[in-house]
Amino acid sequence: MDQLLATTDDGVDLHVAGCGQGPDVVVLSGGPGCVHYLADAALAPDGCRSWFPDPRGVGRSGGGPHDMARAIEDLEVVRRSIGAESWIVLGHSWGSDLAVRYALEHPHRVAGVVGIAGHGLHRDREWSAAYEAGAAAETPIEIDHVPDIHASLMDSFKVWIHQPRLWRELADSPVPMRFIAAGRDIRPRWPLQQLAELVPQATFDTVPDVVHDFWATDPGLWRATCSAACVDLAQRWSGTINASGS
Repeated sequence: MDQLLATTDDGVDLHVAGCGQGPDVVVLSGGPGCVHYLADAALAPDGCRSWFPDPRGVGRSGGGPHDMARAIEDLEVVRRSIGAESWIVLGHSWGSDLAVRYALEHPHRVAGVVGIAGHGLHRDREWSAAYEAGAAAETPIEIDHVPDIHASLMDSFKVWIHQPRLWRELADSPVPMRFIAAGRDIRPRWPLQQLAELVPQATFDTVPDVVHDFWATDPGLWRATCSAACVDLAQRWSGTINASGS
């Protein structure tokens, strides 16, 4: 894995790992506040140049608690540091939700979104009850995380999803998005299905018989799923650029 540092406007060094060759893909792990558990060349999509930024205040990156707006700006710092005009944004769990916000705020920098096993843009009691009811049966994957980072980003998420224009912005988004559910996830999939129906260029699929963290339980299937989605989006983006004459 290649390693680099991207320095933000407030002087924070963000650690970024990278591997592979091809269209640029930034991979966002879940949490929020988790170490980058997807930063592994064996999990990276084939045929792509993958980037794995440690979130601010987590792992080898500096900084501390922050909000989603700062997380988005940090991604822009990373993008500029690697010299990418645009990239695909692939997120797992919380990373899927962050990817959607990034695409809404920087649509010309996002060739497409791949959101896998995301929470969705909601705070719903029935969803939470279903999640809690299934939690006892879910085999936990031990992942280090920073509680203060988790708390600050979740507080910011709640503010964001209550913005009056959020659903209008989703319905107007030009960014292709692919939402993928894990078939045996204890997290209900309806929020991802709703996003796929709302965003004009979005699709919804389910990977059968896998759990939420199937990157750990079925790494080969994880990589195949990510590879197929990223290659499809890269081809669509290339066709759009060629058609526009840019």
